[in-house]
Amino acid sequence: MTASNQTEMYRAGVEYLQRIQPMLPPQTIDVMDNLRDRVSIYNWIGKQIETVNRSLQVHLDACDECFNPIDRRSIQIFAVPFASSMQLDGFCNINTNPTTILVDVGRVAPPDWLALVAHEYAHAHLGYPGHDRAYAEVLSHLCLGLGFAQPSDTPGDRSIYCWPPYVAAIDPLAWWRGEG
Repeated sequence: MTASNQTEMYRAGVEYLQRIQPMLPPQTIDVMDNLRDRVSIYNWIGKQIETVNRSLQVHLDACDECFNPIDRRSIQIFAVPFASSMQLDGFCNINTNPTTILVDVGRVAPPDWLALVAHEYAHAHLGYPGHDRAYAEVLSHLCLGLGFAQPSDTPGDRSIYCWPPYVAAIDPLAWWRGEG
């Protein structure tokens, strides 16, 4: 790979995260502060992010298919490396138009991306961030349509906060460095 290709990929990675940053709370992305990994992360994003976002769009479309077209909300989805201090796998920004789902694909193995998207989709579908009874009903509907086990309907069961279950990655930045 030539130096100009590397520079172009780096620039594309920086521009992508600059476009995404306004959709997130402050300090949610800290790649520029990561002196050890930022070059490899930006280069990987510049080269791979369109492919990853297309995969996420397929998962978003699968969630949409669980609802009648008239009941679907306008939702967009993007992959983003969240700062490790955030301890977030996914985030639904209901204050954007369209509603925006952002997921850290480095924190979850690719076979589990749909589970993470479904969880955030339920928030987007309702238009609010809580994990109340209405959320559980939407999530149950999604789980049924997508083939996941149903969440518990026991009042006070906190498993709904991370349902459907998935395995978290040990080193989330490994994916973003191109090692995943």
